[in-house]
Amino acid sequence: MLVKITSKNLNPSEKTKLQIEKKLGKLDKYFSQDTEAGVVLTNEKNNSVKLEATIFAGGLIFRAEERGNDLMYCLDMVVDKLASQMSRFKQKLVRKHHDQKEVLLANELPDTADAVEEVNVVKTKHFRISPMSAEEAIMQMELLEHSFFVYRDGEKNNVCVVYKRNDGTYGLLDIEN
Repeated sequence: MLVKITSKNLNPSEKTKLQIEKKLGKLDKYFSQDTEAGVVLTNEKNNSVKLEATIFAGGLIFRAEERGNDLMYCLDMVVDKLASQMSRFKQKLVRKHHDQKEVLLANELPDTADAVEEVNVVKTKHFRISPMSAEEAIMQMELLEHSFFVYRDGEKNNVCVVYKRNDGTYGLLDIEN
């Protein structure tokens, strides 16, 4: 597994980088092809650390983050969360990739056939997408008290989505045609 480590306001030692690569490398056994992992280490207020890890494998993305005072504790928690995600989606991945061996989940993962529940759409909404700016879309989203809003960009004429992030800021998904 190719691990790219980025840090913000933090200078991790080589030993720390090797520990990160080693622990994330254990997840590599779940995949039959080369995978890539991106790790972002951030030193936050109150001497806490945030560790974000994203694994790109076979067109799939697994992501987890953890905050805490101890970097190694955060790393252990992130690795556990990623392994849990892989376990949770085992049946879906096996169904999708049949015998292609594109994604191979190890046999030691517990069988989750009973845990996988049927996904049912319970409500469908139809609405007209109006041309507007991102600022107008954010204002409309706030007025509706929603966590996201779909609109058509007035200048580019493409579909966009604004959403509220966990940290209170806003994100923009710009769909390219």
